[in-house]
This record gives sequence, structure tokens and C-alpha cells, in this order.
Amino acid sequence: MAQSKKFSLLVEQTEEQWTAKIVRKVSNRRTMVSKKKGRFATEAEAQAWGEQTLAEFQQNQAQRNERHAKARIERQAIAEQKAERAEQKAAERRAARAAAQQEEGEFEFDEFDDFEDDFEE
Repeated sequence: MAQSKKFSLLVEQTEEQWTAKIVRKVSNRRTMVSKKKGRFATEAEAQAWGEQTLAEFQQNQAQRNERHAKARIERQAIAEQKAERAEQKAAERRAARAAAQQEEGEFEFDEFDDFEDDFEE
């Protein structure tokens, strides 16, 4: 039985025939047969088919992981750009609001909170 982290090969004899199974480890205690083929005359034939199929599974998984990683990186870059634009717009709005308040002579009460304590008796 070939071993890897996620997939393994299991060759079993059923009566006069051999069956090869590609087993995927779902969790620590649970496994699932991803692919199987039976009716092999010898154990060697079943083992050869299983090893070839297992290699294909692992190669396909590696390619899938690469595609998903590229897509994830692109999504993260787009999200960062959107966040930067949103922050930039918010900063522009704050600056415009502060400029408008200065022109009108309005002050925010937060600036005078420190001085209130001096006048209370």
C-alpha cells in the first residue's frame, strides 16, 4: 500500500480477482474511496494501475492547488486595491469637511473638551 498525506493505494483480493482502490483521507478517522478498479488477474496488474492512477491524482491535485493559489492572490490584490481606494476617498472627504468647517468658522467640540474642566467649579 503506497502512502501519502491525502491519497493512498490499497490493493485487495476478492475471491480470484484483485481490486485496486485509491483512498482519500477525509479526516483523521474517516477515509473515502475516490476511484477503484477491479477484475485484475494478478496483484501486480492491480498495483501498477493503482500507482499510475495515484500519480495522476496527485499531479491533478497539485495543478488544482496552483490554479486556486493564483486566483486567491488575484482576489486579495483586488480587495487590497478596493480598500486603498475606499480609504483614500474617506481621507479626501474628511479633508474636505475640515476645510469647509474652517471656512465657516465652525469648530468641533472635541477641541474644547480639555478646557471645560478648567471652568467648572
